[in-house]
Amino acid sequence: MRTVADQFAETLAAAGVKRIYGIVGDSLNGLTDAIRRQGRIEWLHVRHEEVAAFAAGAEAHLTGELAVCAGSCGPGNLHLINGLFDCHRSRVPVLAVAAQIPSPEIGAGYFQETLPQALFQECSHYCELVSGAGQMPRALEVAIREAVGKRGVAVVVIPGDVALQPAPEVLPPKPAGLLPPRPVVSPARPDLDRLAALLNGAGRVTILCGSGCAGAHDELLALGDRLKAPMVHAMRGKEHVEWDNPFDVGMTGLSGFSSGYYAMLDCDALLMLGTDFPYRQFYPGGSGVRIAQVDVRPEQIGRRAAVDLGVVGDTGATLQALLPLLDQKRDASHLTRAQGHYREARRELDELAKGTPGNGLIHPQQVAKAVSDQAADDAVFTCDVGLPTVWAARYLAMNGRRRLLGSFWHGSMANAMAQAIGAQAACPGRQVVSLSGDGGFTMLMGDLLSLVQLGLPVKVVVFNNGALGFIELEQKSTGFLDFGTELKNPDFAAMAEAVGIRGIRLRDPADVEGGIAAALAHDGPVLVDAVVNRAELAMPPSITLEMAKGFSLYMVKAILSGRVDEVVDLAKTNLWR
Repeated sequence: MRTVADQFAETLAAAGVKRIYGIVGDSLNGLTDAIRRQGRIEWLHVRHEEVAAFAAGAEAHLTGELAVCAGSCGPGNLHLINGLFDCHRSRVPVLAVAAQIPSPEIGAGYFQETLPQALFQECSHYCELVSGAGQMPRALEVAIREAVGKRGVAVVVIPGDVALQPAPEVLPPKPAGLLPPRPVVSPARPDLDRLAALLNGAGRVTILCGSGCAGAHDELLALGDRLKAPMVHAMRGKEHVEWDNPFDVGMTGLSGFSSGYYAMLDCDALLMLGTDFPYRQFYPGGSGVRIAQVDVRPEQIGRRAAVDLGVVGDTGATLQALLPLLDQKRDASHLTRAQGHYREARRELDELAKGTPGNGLIHPQQVAKAVSDQAADDAVFTCDVGLPTVWAARYLAMNGRRRLLGSFWHGSMANAMAQAIGAQAACPGRQVVSLSGDGGFTMLMGDLLSLVQLGLPVKVVVFNNGALGFIELEQKSTGFLDFGTELKNPDFAAMAEAVGIRGIRLRDPADVEGGIAAALAHDGPVLVDAVVNRAELAMPPSITLEMAKGFSLYMVKAILSGRVDEVVDLAKTNLWR
C-alpha cells in the first residue's frame, strides 16, 4: 500500500531535497520509513533538533535551495523553534516537518500534546496542520512554494497516523511548478531619475551595503568609481562586498571598524543598498545628510533611518539601470580620506593579532587571523554570536569564494557548530571551519558526536576564555561588575580525543600558527581548544561618553569590592601592549 508518507517523500524528492536533518521518533516513523525505502533522500541523524534546524538553514544559505528538518511530536519539534527563527529571519528557504500526536487525541490533553500550528506561526510564512490524507499533497506543495518563493520557513504539521493512511490518487507534482523562480525587480524610470538626482547633487556620498548586494559585485565597483564613494558593509554584506574592492572601508556597528563608522557619519548623502542594518545610533544624525535606500522589500525602507528617497528594486538590477544616469565625480577627497582611515584601522587591528611567544596569553585576534590566513580559498566559515562574530568581522578575509554564516539577525548562541554540520553536509568537498565561543559550543556540545557519526570533517575552533565574554564586555561598559558569566571549562581537546575527534590545545602564542595549520590539514574532524585571554576587550569603533562612564564606574566598583586583579589584567592586556 502506498501511504501518505510515501507521497510526502516523493514530493520532497521532486522538489530537489537531498537530505533531512532530525531525530527519529514514533510519530515520525511513517515518514522516516518511507525515506528509508525510497532511498533518494538522506536522513542526517543529529543529537538535538535545534541543531537540525540550524543545519538546514546553513544548507539553504549556501545552496539557495530548499532544505528540510524534522522533529517528532511535542518536545521533538519544539526543539526546532529557535533554529527556525534564525532561518526565517535570515530569509533562507527551509521546510520543517513537525510530527503530531495521533489525530483522534488532538485537543484532549494527550501525552506530549502541543499545538505546533500556533507555536510556529511567528517563525514561518506558512504553518498548517494536515488533518487527513486528501489534504496532504496540496498542503505540502503550498508549503514548499511559500518557503522557496518568500525565502523563509514553512511548517507542515502531520499526525503520525495520518502519515500511515493510504495515499490519495493525485497527479504527481512537477518540479517546475513546485519551485517558483525568484523575480528580478527593477525600479520604474522616475524612481531612478530621482535617485540619480540625489546622488549627482551630493558632494560626498557613502554607500552602506548589506546581504542584498549578493551577486552585484561588478555593479558595486562601477558605482564606487562613478561616485568616488567609500563603501561600508554590514555583517551580512561582508561575504559579498569586501573582497577585491578598493572602495570598501570596513564594517560599521559594534563589531566594526572605526573607518566604517566615520565614513557613515562624514558624508552628504548615504546610499543604503540591500541592507536593514538595525543599529540606529550608527546612522548619520544630522539633518544635512540625505539618505536613499534601495531594497527589494518595500516594508524595509525607512525602518532604521529617516530616508529622503526609497526605491524598490534588486540591487544588481537597480544599479545596472542607475549607472548610465550618474555623473562621473572627479573629487575623490572623501574616498581618499576614508581609505586612509581604513588602512590605519586595518594596521591597528593587525597589530592586535600579533602574539608574543612565551607569555602564556593568546590573544583571540591571533587565532582568528591565523584561521583566515591558512584556510582554503573556498572555505566556509561559521561563527557564534558575541566575540567570535567580532573576530570574524575583523579578521576573516573574504575573496568571493569563501562564505560566512552566523546568527546575524536572530543572534542565537550555539549556532556555529550546528551550522557547520549543515554546511559540511551540503558541501562535502569544501573546508568548513566553526569559530565557536566556549559558551555557545558547550550549549549544544552533544552534537560534537555528530561529526564522528556522520563523517563530517568540520574544524571546530573554540575560543576558550572561560567566560561569556561579550556579556562581560556589555556589563563593564555599563558600569556593572561581571556576574554570572564565568564558565568552568574542561580540557576540550582531551574531551574531543575521547570521542574519536582529533584535539589540539593551544596555550601559548608560539603554538597558534602550527596548531591551526595542523587542524586544517587533518583529514577528519578536529577540535582546536584555544585558551585565549579573558581580559581582551573588543572595543567598538566609537566610545561614547556613556560607555566611558560605564568603564570608569566598573573599575571603581571592582577596586572597592577587592577585585583589583581584574583591573590590572584589563590594563595589561588592553593598554600596555
